[in-house]
Amino acid sequence: MAEFYMVLISGILIGILFGFILQRGRFCMNSAIRDIILMKDFKLIKSVTLALLTCMFGFGIMGLAGWVTWSPKPLTALGSIIGGFVFGLGMVLAAGCASGTTYRVGEGMMGSLMALLGLAIGAFATKAGALSGIMTALQSNNLGGITVFGDLTPLFSLLIGIIGLGVTFYFWVFKEIKAEREKFLDFSNLGEKIFKKGWSWYTTGYLIGILNIIAWPLSNAAGRNYPLGITSGWLGNLKYLVTADTTALNWGTWLVIGVILGGLIASLIAGEFKLRTPREGKTILLQFVGGFIMGFGAVTAMGCNIGNLLSGIPQLSVGSIVASVGIVLGCWLMAFLLFREKDE
Repeated sequence: MAEFYMVLISGILIGILFGFILQRGRFCMNSAIRDIILMKDFKLIKSVTLALLTCMFGFGIMGLAGWVTWSPKPLTALGSIIGGFVFGLGMVLAAGCASGTTYRVGEGMMGSLMALLGLAIGAFATKAGALSGIMTALQSNNLGGITVFGDLTPLFSLLIGIIGLGVTFYFWVFKEIKAEREKFLDFSNLGEKIFKKGWSWYTTGYLIGILNIIAWPLSNAAGRNYPLGITSGWLGNLKYLVTADTTALNWGTWLVIGVILGGLIASLIAGEFKLRTPREGKTILLQFVGGFIMGFGAVTAMGCNIGNLLSGIPQLSVGSIVASVGIVLGCWLMAFLLFREKDE
């Protein structure tokens, strides 16, 4: 029982912090990737990059010290790229990635709730239901958890993190702060800056990276040796609801519940919570379908945008790198098709 409460408390607390950061920083990888081609806006993708480099730095230290055991996502010849591509298509239709959809439910967005339901159902149908045969076929050629540098990967992850953080701080963060005449460490009106105002892209990126570093050993202690992830948590929650299998409940299932709570707390304090429903019924349907497609893609690629991109790439997992390329390409294609349709 004590172990159960440890899993429950640590999972929910990390989830609340994650949801809070996501909400205050308006962090969503769908927007980050999509905005590159739609708006020529690179701020959110810079935030993602800072999070990745921060994770590399922390993961490298923990890996070299033996505090965590490297656990790269497996590479499958078709599953990684096709699953990632399908996930990218789905997250544009769902109007949010797995993490963005989850925290937005806490803000009161009913469209995101439908997308989240679609995500969980799609993941369950792919893992143990009608779509499991397709998943098995796509994952048939499993090459295992390959990393770019083999046994030396933690060292290279640390080196890339150190160099990357230094370069990005000078060319991105420092220059922006200097241009806007801001202070990097300005503690005046701290309460208002934390709880009321939106966070800068670089603050959000650094904090998400730091939280993911903290999350990995905590999840390891709870019997799940992997950093942050979203889809597997919702898959476990739905499996428990359908089958009453208590083994489906783990650190990740409590984590995702915490993300909703974190988004709710942050939006309530900032006065941004509001129950909102899309004006057109087809929008809700599209978000559900998008979520369902994301669920299929995430299970097939063995991870969503968080599991592969945020937690897998810093481990220099080849499977996660391939899946992430697929996510980006799928996102760009669907964004292009939808944008062209609206433009016409």
